[in-house]
Amino acid sequence: MEAHRLEVSAEEAGVRVDRYLTGVLAGQSRSQIQRLIKEGKVTIEGLVVRANRAVHAGDTIVIEIPEPAAPEPQPEALDLDIVYQDADLVVVNKPAGMVVHPAAGHAQGTLVNALLHEIKDLSGIGGEMRPGIVHRLDRGTSGLMVVAKHDRAHAELARQFHDREVEKEYVALVWGVVQPGRRIDLPIGRDPADRKKMSARARRTRSAATRITGALQMPGVTLIHVAILTGRTHQIRVHLSEIGHPIVGDATYGGLRRRVAFELRPLLALERPFLHAGRLVFHHPADGRKMAFEAPLPPDLQSVLDLILPEDYERSPS
Repeated sequence: MEAHRLEVSAEEAGVRVDRYLTGVLAGQSRSQIQRLIKEGKVTIEGLVVRANRAVHAGDTIVIEIPEPAAPEPQPEALDLDIVYQDADLVVVNKPAGMVVHPAAGHAQGTLVNALLHEIKDLSGIGGEMRPGIVHRLDRGTSGLMVVAKHDRAHAELARQFHDREVEKEYVALVWGVVQPGRRIDLPIGRDPADRKKMSARARRTRSAATRITGALQMPGVTLIHVAILTGRTHQIRVHLSEIGHPIVGDATYGGLRRRVAFELRPLLALERPFLHAGRLVFHHPADGRKMAFEAPLPPDLQSVLDLILPEDYERSPS
């Protein structure tokens, strides 16, 4: 939303405010101006006005003009790893670096663009910018997602997520030594100092619960399995950072290190957080059967892990 502040000159006084704004604001029709006035987006001296209110010399007018609506997302032939597909849903293995749906600065190259190319009957419940999308993964997080093909499937899958019936397990590499079985109950919300971040110290928070189900401890780092009982934005990243064990490679939540032990230097090559959604379990929205999917670590994470794992360590957390 962009706010424009205008001051009425003596020559411009006496005309209706909607006519005045149409004349001084390029690219805005009179009907658009009248709609903004009805929505309370136009004030004179801090007071909401009607379209027929006459302006006076010296009046200060503030009008809030919303950003232009993003164009409808277009199909794109992108690399898309489809793990499973039927008439009701599709399960994909999202690569790191891919945004889930179009947003400011990401009009193309998203999972939605790829889905529109591959799938012709996505659910419309998510809106034209998020067709079929039931849940999300951060841009830097790889792994499994389920997408609805029609509205009935979308509604049922969304209910399962809301009622916490979906099992979501992630693999993460964190700094320090973490014990398995630990549960983190910390409400989180939008960081008041940085709207792009989440925080446990936000003014408005929502409950969030994370459980560490497995841990493989190595000198300086721990490879963990993490189950989330809620699905808040950045939840795992925030929770692990809050307990002093940020995810390796997570620049937003303290996971970058400049100086590390020699044997951990391969970690400096990571270009994203070491976080992967490796397991997803839900019930089929049509017949209720249990659907369970697993996705191995992608090459960028596995190759780094192979370089730091001593020969005598197991290759997966337990």
